[in-house]
Amino acid sequence: MPSPLHASSPNSAGAVLIAAISGRSLAAAARRAGFSPLVADLFRDNDTVALSGRAALAAGDLGSGIDFGRLPDTLRDLAAGDRVEALVLGSGFEQRPDAIDALAEKFPLAGNRAAAIARVKEPQRLAEDCAELGIPHPEFRREKPADPENWLVKTAGGAGGGHVAGANGAAVKPGRYFQRFIEGRNLSALFIADRRAAHLVGFSRQWASPAPGAPYRYGGAVRLRRFDRREAARIAQWLSGLTARAGLTGLCSADFIRNEDGCHLVEINPRPGATLDIFDDEAAPLLKAHIEACRGKPFRVPRFDDSMASLVTYTSRPIERFPKIAWPDWTADRQPAGTRLAAGDPVCTVFARGGSAGTTRRAAEALAAGLSRHWEGGLA
Repeated sequence: MPSPLHASSPNSAGAVLIAAISGRSLAAAARRAGFSPLVADLFRDNDTVALSGRAALAAGDLGSGIDFGRLPDTLRDLAAGDRVEALVLGSGFEQRPDAIDALAEKFPLAGNRAAAIARVKEPQRLAEDCAELGIPHPEFRREKPADPENWLVKTAGGAGGGHVAGANGAAVKPGRYFQRFIEGRNLSALFIADRRAAHLVGFSRQWASPAPGAPYRYGGAVRLRRFDRREAARIAQWLSGLTARAGLTGLCSADFIRNEDGCHLVEINPRPGATLDIFDDEAAPLLKAHIEACRGKPFRVPRFDDSMASLVTYTSRPIERFPKIAWPDWTADRQPAGTRLAAGDPVCTVFARGGSAGTTRRAAEALAAGLSRHWEGGLA
């Protein structure tokens, strides 16, 4: 399969500013769309540097997040001398939508503003909209339920699954809420919003990679090759209703739990997310569609005839010095040699393609298992 890091050289479309906790996938998407990526994130890893016109470390850390007070200066320095077409934001802003509005005053933001984000990320407001639109949605509450074994506890605006846990023993804290657990399989819908309607890109199934204290840590996702047309049309109608109410724009995703009773909406992510890699397409680049949708212009939605998976690998043990590895071209987000890792730290992302979701996920897992011998023992 082509390298996930492969992308066409930027053309005269100009530059795109990118800010996120990790900006690699957005940088790759920007290059596929013909832009020069200018990236500020918390890693500035080798892959991001290789993809970017320029890359800078954003002030902050994984514990406290991005330093929003210093970010505008970082972005201004990155943009110096370039014709910036848009500012695109990834993860890291969910709990500070006010910071997004502040950035939009300084840069040409392509994405949702604070009011739209608050509408879909505030649990009470989302539940009310879902009830009025007839969208099945799990019950939630702010106070601790009497039967916590049947509930999850989440952080409003959280991302990546690391903020989700069982409600047993959980204390009520600011920004946390309880959501009733629903048995079923995960389903995610990627869509492009134009403030009036939602245009489906495709569906994926995500899975967790449990770790101590983080039972729902993000593990990976696989793009579904086929999906029931009637169910897809119903989901598109739901998402169009939410799009019109919130004024959503650009790339967004919706997470569902699917069981014998149908699909239940769990949350809306009003930004480009974790499945960007497995849905992007050079013939119809998603970042170009994202920017055009945000500008109110026509855009193209890609079509697929196969499946693609991405899987995050984590180390199960501490590593004092990460070994030097001849990385295959089906990997990204790769740890550089010599770095020190704690148990549970991410090592790389593995990609695979196939004819069905099941075979593609298994192929990615087999590739990851073979590669992990380099740092888990045996080949290092």
